[in-house]
Amino acid sequence: MSNEGAQKKGFFLRMLDNVERIGNKLPHPFMLFIYLALGVILLSWALSSLNMSVIHPQDGETVSIQNMVSLSGLEFILSSMLDNFTGFAPLGLVLVMMFGIGLAQKVGLIETFMKKTILNAPVRLVTYVIIGVGVLGNLASDAAFVIIPPLAAMVFYSLGRHPLAGMAAGFAGVGGGFTANFLITGTDALLSGISTEVAQTVNPDLVVTPVDNYFFMAFSVLMLMIVGGWITERVIEPRLGKFNDKYADPDTISQTAEHPSKLELKGLRNAGIAAAAYILLVAATIVPPNGILRGEEGTVVPSIFLSNIIPIILFFFIIIAVAYGVTVKAITKTADVPEFMGSAMKDMSGFIVLIFAASQFIAYFEWTNLGTFIAVTSANGLEAINFTGMGLIVGFILLGAILNLFIFSGSAQWALMAPIFIPMFYFLNYDPAFIQLAYRIADSSTNIITPMNPYVPMVLAFMKKYDNRAGFGTLFSIMLPYAMSFLFIWIAIFVVWNLLGIPIGPGITPGL
Repeated sequence: MSNEGAQKKGFFLRMLDNVERIGNKLPHPFMLFIYLALGVILLSWALSSLNMSVIHPQDGETVSIQNMVSLSGLEFILSSMLDNFTGFAPLGLVLVMMFGIGLAQKVGLIETFMKKTILNAPVRLVTYVIIGVGVLGNLASDAAFVIIPPLAAMVFYSLGRHPLAGMAAGFAGVGGGFTANFLITGTDALLSGISTEVAQTVNPDLVVTPVDNYFFMAFSVLMLMIVGGWITERVIEPRLGKFNDKYADPDTISQTAEHPSKLELKGLRNAGIAAAAYILLVAATIVPPNGILRGEEGTVVPSIFLSNIIPIILFFFIIIAVAYGVTVKAITKTADVPEFMGSAMKDMSGFIVLIFAASQFIAYFEWTNLGTFIAVTSANGLEAINFTGMGLIVGFILLGAILNLFIFSGSAQWALMAPIFIPMFYFLNYDPAFIQLAYRIADSSTNIITPMNPYVPMVLAFMKKYDNRAGFGTLFSIMLPYAMSFLFIWIAIFVVWNLLGIPIGPGITPGL
C-alpha cells in the first residue's frame, strides 16, 4: 500500500513539475500580458465580424462584441492607456499599503515580531494559523492579498522552511477562502443584495439576508485550514525541497532567526502599546451603537469603517512602525520616515512595470465585452443540457469555477449568473440562498489560479524576491493543488450538507 501511495504521489508531483516547466517557458510576465492584450484585440475583431452577441440576463439588453480593430477601438487604446494604469485599483492599494508595511519592515519591526512570536510558537501550528488568518483576512477586503502572502513567506523563512511554501499558504488562505469567515463581511451583504433583487422577480416575498450562508461559511473556515495546511506540508513543501538562497534577493533574505535583543524587545513592547491604543481608538468609533464610523443605520456591515479599511490599516502600520523605530533608534528624525518609505517603494519597481501591461489587458477584455459573452454563453449552454437536482447544481459550481478564470469580480460574475440560475433553481424548489452558496464555492476556489486576478502579478513579484527563476508556471503549479482540493472537497461537503438537510444559515435549508 505504501509503495502504491508513493507511486501515486510521484505521478502527481511529476505532473506539477510538467506544469511548472511548461508554464515557465511562457514569455516574461510583462510580455505575456502584452501578447494577451493583442489576442483580445484579434479575438474581438473575429467575433465582431461574425456579429456575435448575447442577451444580458439582468436587464435584457443585447451585448455585442466591440471590435478593437476599429477607429473606436484605436481611440480607446490611446485615450485609456494612462487611465487604465493609474486607475487600476490594486496599484494604488498595493503601493499605499507598502508605505506602512514597508516602513515596518525597514525599521525592523516585522523581523522582531516574527522572531519573538513565530519562533516561539508550536511549529506544527504555524501553517494552519497562516491559512486561517488568510481566510479571516477577507474582512479587510483586498488588503489581505497585499499583507498576508509576503508576511507568510517571511515567517516560513524565519523558521527555516521554504518561503515560497509560506507565500503559497498565505495566498491560498486569502484567495481560496475569500468568501468564508467567522464574521459577517461585506461580501455577504453584496451578494445577498444581488440575490434578493433577482429572487423577487419570481417571488416578491423572497429575501436573501447577509446571514443566510453563515453556518456553512463559518464551518468552511475550519475545512480550509485543515485542507490547506495538509496540502502545504504534504505536497507543496516536499515538492519545493530545500530552499536555495542563491537565486534570492540578498535584501529579502537578510533577516535572521536569532532571538531579539533587549532594545528590540523594548521596541516591540512600545509598538504593542501603540497598537493597543490605536485599536481602542478605532473600536470607540464602531463598537458603540452610535459610533461615528458605523453605517447610516448604525450597522457595521456596511459601514464607513469597512469601506475605508485600507487607510485605517495603513495608519496602524505607520503608527506601530514609528513607535518601534523611535525606540530602537532606527528613526532619529522625521525625515527618516519618508526615506524608509521611499526605500520600500524601490522594491516595488518590478511590480509597477508589470501592472502597466496587466492593466491594459484587463481593460481591453472588459471593453470588448468578451467576459460577458463568455459568461452568458457558457451559462446558457449549461442550462440547455437540462441537468436536474444535485447534478445540475454541481455542474453550476463547476461552470462558476471556470468562469471565474475569466471574470475575477465576484459581484460582477454573480450579477451575470444569478438572473439565469436563481429563477431556474427556484422552480426546482431550491432556496436562492442555497444557490448563492453554491456560487460562492465556485467563486473562491479558482481565485488563486486565474490570470484575471489582479493580485497574481503582485504575488509573482514577491516570489521572484526569493527565487528569480520563478514565473507564472511556478506560481500556478504551486497553487493548483490548493485550488483543486478546495473545489472538490467543498463540493463534497456541500452535497453531504444538502443530503443531511443541515441549515446553511439561520432557518435556511436547501429547499424552499
